[in-house]
Amino acid sequence: MTSATEYLWFNTRTKREYINITTQVQDIVHKSGVNEGMVLVSAMHITAGVYVNDAEDGLIEDIDEWLEQLAPFRQEYRHHRTGETNGDAHLKSLLVHHEVIVPITKGALDLGPWQQVYYAEFDGRRRKRVVVKVLGE
Repeated sequence: MTSATEYLWFNTRTKREYINITTQVQDIVHKSGVNEGMVLVSAMHITAGVYVNDAEDGLIEDIDEWLEQLAPFRQEYRHHRTGETNGDAHLKSLLVHHEVIVPITKGALDLGPWQQVYYAEFDGRRRKRVVVKVLGE
């Protein structure tokens, strides 16, 4: 079995941002030489997430609006007693989740026709990373 690990780094311009990382993940898979296996893509921060969905701008806005409705910014989060003000970012991360596993078939990401891999940032404007771990043969 072959394995390869690389990191993607992000420093978003806004507090919440959704970045299509499909091409970067595919490039890492290609460099690994794995033809059959899987790739784990995992945000290494508790206020970010990784998900698979459609790369359509309206849908991305809908996702952002939905997350804000489910986990809006509120001053009264208990987490804010620590001096942080990002309680909503932690909750949004739980809703999106922090990782995905994508199959690799014939050396390529085996995604559905509209599926793309996204990095979701909920407490941005500082440097964060995603681990991409490829496993297979």
